[in-house]
Amino acid sequence: MNKYGKNLALWIVIGVLLVALFNLFQNNGSRGNYSSLAFSDFLSEVESGRINEVTIQGNTIKGHFNDGRAFSTYTPNDPGIVDRLRSGNVRISAAPKEEGMSGLLGILISWFPMLLFIGVWIFFYAPNARWRRKSHGVREK
Repeated sequence: MNKYGKNLALWIVIGVLLVALFNLFQNNGSRGNYSSLAFSDFLSEVESGRINEVTIQGNTIKGHFNDGRAFSTYTPNDPGIVDRLRSGNVRISAAPKEEGMSGLLGILISWFPMLLFIGVWIFFYAPNARWRRKSHGVREK
């Protein structure tokens, strides 16, 4: 493989890695296909028996209708919500509230792909810059 083919292959690999890293660090909460449902509509659906199962996580309720469609709703501090769900024969699961990552760690993780790209660029650019200066007769100080 000639010099240009190796260089092109290297940039293609770097590009694929950057796209993979970008997709890896995307918000995990956006991966579900949950449609938003107003809380009052949610209560109406529970009373009519169209809710199959729910997972309560903090003030967020995610679940599925009897036909398999997914939904998500935000509940106010309603102490009677579990009783309403039980009276509607809804299967109830509970999960701990998601904790967000610390600010500094979040910044480092979100900036990691860009910092990696800059580091790789400097790693490959710096030797070429020295070679170009030497080949054109420019002296380093």
